[in-house]
Amino acid sequence: MSETIGFLGGTGPLGRGLALRLAAAGHDVVLGSREAGKAQALADEVRAAAGEGAGEVRGGTNGEVAAQADIVFLTMPFEGQRTVLEQVAHDLDGKLVVSCVNALGFDGGPHALPVAEGSSAEEARQLAPGARVVGAFHTVSAPKLEDLSRTLEGDVPVVGDDAHDRQRVVDLADAVGLRGVHAGSLRHSHTLEALTAMIISVNKLHGTSAGIAFTGIDPDRARPDQPTGA
Repeated sequence: MSETIGFLGGTGPLGRGLALRLAAAGHDVVLGSREAGKAQALADEVRAAAGEGAGEVRGGTNGEVAAQADIVFLTMPFEGQRTVLEQVAHDLDGKLVVSCVNALGFDGGPHALPVAEGSSAEEARQLAPGARVVGAFHTVSAPKLEDLSRTLEGDVPVVGDDAHDRQRVVDLADAVGLRGVHAGSLRHSHTLEALTAMIISVNKLHGTSAGIAFTGIDPDRARPDQPTGA
């Protein structure tokens, strides 16, 4: 039986884009929102856009997503993360949770916000202690994801404390047309969020929607099972 991929706060640009790309790649997805009707309306749009051969796409409340999905993406704004996770944490026990949330401020230009736990992903781990949290997709352009006519390029750094969990997310990055890259333990999630702030600045200064790409990586020499202190 195929896994269902859920999106908490899935009606924003990143949730929509990732859901569309994963559905088009044949994955079953469920989009979540505080309002089930809003989520279902978007799910209908995503299903139509994904085309023939797409996976099942449906919508529901955030609570329904947390209960039904096998892998759960966090795609809500950082300021809403605590409220959502406090409501659904018990349904995330034992599940892989992929944090795409950036704790950013924009006064005086984009910058990483201080988070008591270290980053939004580490806050998510504290709020949902039974989940297995991985950070990824912070630096991906949502508009590019939403346009299936565009070929994606670039890398997706994946951080987490378990190599098997990271690999599952690397595979999902590959499935949407990007390249997933093992990038070490979850403590690097703060670096990813700060990097996202810099990418936003670059994009504004250059009028583009750039991502990131690593040079010199040979997939045949990858050693993802190295200690997570890396």
